[in-house]
Amino acid sequence: MFLLETATTLTGVPLLNTIWFLLIAVLWIGFFFLEGFDFGVAMLLPILGRDDKERRVLVNTIGPNWDGNEVWLLTAGGATFAAFPGWYASLFSGLYLPLLLILVGLILRGVAFEYRSKSPDAQWRRMFDWFAIVGSFLPSLVLGVGFANFVIGLANDNLLWNGDFFGLFGPFALLGGVLFVVLFLVHGATFVGLKTRGRIQHRAEAFVRRVGWAAVALMALFVFCQQTFHPANSEFGDFTLVGWLLAVVAVLALAGSVFMTGHRSREGWGFVLGGLSIVALFSGIFVRLYGNLGFTQDVTVAADQRLNILTAAASETTLTLMTWATVIFLPIVLAYQAWSYWVFSRRVSTKNIPDGIVY
Repeated sequence: MFLLETATTLTGVPLLNTIWFLLIAVLWIGFFFLEGFDFGVAMLLPILGRDDKERRVLVNTIGPNWDGNEVWLLTAGGATFAAFPGWYASLFSGLYLPLLLILVGLILRGVAFEYRSKSPDAQWRRMFDWFAIVGSFLPSLVLGVGFANFVIGLANDNLLWNGDFFGLFGPFALLGGVLFVVLFLVHGATFVGLKTRGRIQHRAEAFVRRVGWAAVALMALFVFCQQTFHPANSEFGDFTLVGWLLAVVAVLALAGSVFMTGHRSREGWGFVLGGLSIVALFSGIFVRLYGNLGFTQDVTVAADQRLNILTAAASETTLTLMTWATVIFLPIVLAYQAWSYWVFSRRVSTKNIPDGIVY
């Protein structure tokens, strides 16, 4: 325990600070990988589902796990609060409105999945389907805009964000919002192709063929702009080469996913490569965030007067206790979630839903 408290990384950052930054990054990446296809499936309800029974099948593909996937987001927020209270305080106070929009979207989506089946009335189901669509579109768009702004760097003063809300919607930020929506649509369609059979599966593959290459183009443009104009190079280390390597992996993996799913009908490989693309994209973003935590850094100001991985962190004792608790409980949680996916791993189709019972 003492060694963990006193050790530092090559960049001079305490080891525990780096460990918890990486753990938070893993939680966010896990959220986007798992919840990304949940968002995509919900947004695809009116596109892939032509009637109530087919839309019921789409809901069933994510029904057993969508709420468990959201836990990754809650845990990421909780870990940020505990490990980097300064980071948490600045984001949740300065970016209150965007976070409120995300919360509204998640509430709409949760209500949709929980209450859709409470009535056989077709209009009732259509209303909650739209709740699910809007509730998935809003978080995708807002999170895309938000993470693009983290790449650019948020202005801060006295350890708090001091920027303008409307200044968050620059060209690169809007590109991030569009990318996230399109990427999750393709990720969701790939997942539907993996989890269904019959007409819905064929429509999902056709959707990937039509929209997938647009997602590849958006991904390539986003990572090129990121690495060119906002490279991962700061006083905390030069990770430019790592950023470029992750950018190339993200684009090539997504292209491979589109090719495998839409042209070769290899849904398993398509899903794996699509997931790899998301992991590489967000790994590159968090490489950029390392040290600066997504805030601009004025090097003329003393490091202890700027919001960064040093000033935002909790005490060494707190980080040490959290580390040991994570070592004990994290494998249990991961094993349980992996088991739940294994239990519900079979494909579904309209044949699994009896006639007259579609809600």
